[in-house]
Amino acid sequence: MAQWFKKICDAFYNAWVPEKRYLAYLSGLRMTLRIALFAVMIGIAIGIVLAVIKVSAKHSKSKVLKALAVFANLYTTVIRGTPMIVQIMIIYNLIFTSPNSNPVVIGAVCCGINSGAYVAEIIRAGIESIPVGQMEAGRSLGLSYSMTMRTIILPQAVKNILPALGNEFISLVKETSVISVIAVNDLMKMAGYVGSRTWDVIPPYVIAAAIYLLMTLALTRLMGAFERRMAKSDRH
Repeated sequence: MAQWFKKICDAFYNAWVPEKRYLAYLSGLRMTLRIALFAVMIGIAIGIVLAVIKVSAKHSKSKVLKALAVFANLYTTVIRGTPMIVQIMIIYNLIFTSPNSNPVVIGAVCCGINSGAYVAEIIRAGIESIPVGQMEAGRSLGLSYSMTMRTIILPQAVKNILPALGNEFISLVKETSVISVIAVNDLMKMAGYVGSRTWDVIPPYVIAAAIYLLMTLALTRLMGAFERRMAKSDRH
């Protein structure tokens, strides 16, 4: 039993300490967080546009807007209905064919396009949760539909959906792990690199899993504290 335990400890030691291998994990972690941050920004931008188009098309007779709504619905259906890794391979081979492409841009765009479909549905649900009277009140004050949406509806909707957006960011941090298939040096890619150096892939991947778990727990606690603060401000 003692010999078995020592063997495991030696395996994890070799996956972390020699040749400063811990720096590889930290480098991959930085890349993962940067990609997740930019991806969620791209996803939010795409999501807002698609959600507004979907909601607005229901109250408009514009053929252009209805055509855009069809595209938005098609986009969300396709993205949410296909595996992220397939989307990444298609986007990568379709757009980022240059060997000089920035890995952060590659990862952020691939993950952002995927996240945009989910964020669009979150924001759409948030907009539709606002009472119709809010829109009518804005229009009765002489505001245009777009100005009412921008200044009255969206701010309230965003406040309602912040927890869901936070959960999307947490999920996105984990989902960036598939970016390693296109040679982006994220946390998973660097764990594989360490495994190739030690000839034992299990300890590096367990270490990567532990880092993902710690990130998820930290972000979850942060979101919980943020939600409690928002609830307290609402009561006041």
